[in-house]
Amino acid sequence: MDGTSDRAEAADHTEPAGEQREQREQREQREQREEREERFGSHVAVRHHAHVAELVLDRPKAMNAVSTEMARSLAAACAALAEDRAVRAVVLTSTHERAFCVGADLKERNSLTDAELLAQRPLARAAYTGVLDLPMPTIAAVHGFALGGGFELALACDVIVADRTAVVGLPEVSVGVIPGGGGTQLLPRRVGAARAAELIFSARRVEAAEARELGLVDELVEAGGDREAALALGARFAANSPVGLRAAKRALRVGWGLEFRAGLEVEDAAWRTVAFSPDRAEGVAAFNERRAPRWSD
Repeated sequence: MDGTSDRAEAADHTEPAGEQREQREQREQREQREEREERFGSHVAVRHHAHVAELVLDRPKAMNAVSTEMARSLAAACAALAEDRAVRAVVLTSTHERAFCVGADLKERNSLTDAELLAQRPLARAAYTGVLDLPMPTIAAVHGFALGGGFELALACDVIVADRTAVVGLPEVSVGVIPGGGGTQLLPRRVGAARAAELIFSARRVEAAEARELGLVDELVEAGGDREAALALGARFAANSPVGLRAAKRALRVGWGLEFRAGLEVEDAAWRTVAFSPDRAEGVAAFNERRAPRWSD
């Protein structure tokens, strides 16, 4: 056999090895993404599961009551997630076994002067709007108590998955304040003005079955299954075009409440951001070639 044939035969053997090495490197990169955890202060973490980020409320000793420090950390975590183009969906979870989040830290609030409370207000708002303004789909995984600001964090998400232990409500008027994390605006958009008024004015707590019936939560699962179900739903979302997901969310959020024709203009503007994107070209090609699309981050 001549030298040319030897080289050709060697190339035939090295190309698959190169492909295998590239596949191995890609797998290792995916595993590193999945295993990566970032801490934002002592009470908030972000765990990466491929293209799904788990935003973790981690103040179990206080049932995730939102203190000034925790609010600052939550806002910082959301700002980082918003800039991460590899994240296609976010799942908001809790490390406490019996609570998602019980709302504002009233023990801390009790120690604040009026001036200190006023100074804290922008920090608290930044935490709630941080979740609300995330540009990718968001899912809350709720179990146990989700009250006051805790329920407002869930309401800030696009979808709420709850288990059968969930108890939700906005009881702020019972302690002399009102929902201040978006509750007066988000709740009527879910259940209508009259039902929202009844729930807010009565300050009552709603258990899981009724919450599902009223539309306060979107999916009800068995006790202990909220996190797994929410992560699975997040993975389903994340399998789709990241450009499409963000544009669809923008159209849904911005168009809500507008006059119908104005809403259609919002939709058209969002459509134009995706219609000429690489994701659109890849999605159409994948459909015609009968293969899974390969989205870019």
